[in-house]
Amino acid sequence: MGGHEPESLDYSVHEAWNEATNVYLLVILVSFGLLVYARKNKRKIMRIFALPPTVGTNPEPNFYDSLQKVRLRQQLEMYSMARKFEQQGQTESVQLSME
Repeated sequence: MGGHEPESLDYSVHEAWNEATNVYLLVILVSFGLLVYARKNKRKIMRIFALPPTVGTNPEPNFYDSLQKVRLRQQLEMYSMARKFEQQGQTESVQLSME
C-alpha cells in the first residue's frame, strides 16, 4: 500500500497542474480579447469613464485655452495698432502731397 500512495499523489498533482494551466490559458485569451476590443472601441470606452459635462461655465478654465485667448487678444491688439499706424502714415503722406 505504501508504494501505491505516491503514485496517486503524483497523479493529483498532475491534474492540478493541468487545471492551473488551463485557467492561465483562459485568462490570457480573455485578456487578449479584451485588449483587442478596447483598441477597436476606445472612444466608446473613454466616453463611459469621462466626466459628465458641467452645467454652465467651468469655474476653473483650462489654462491652455485661456492662454490661447490671451495670445489671440494680443495679436488682435497688435493688428489694430498696426492698422492705425498705417492709416496715420497714409493721412500724413496725403497731407504732405497736398502741400
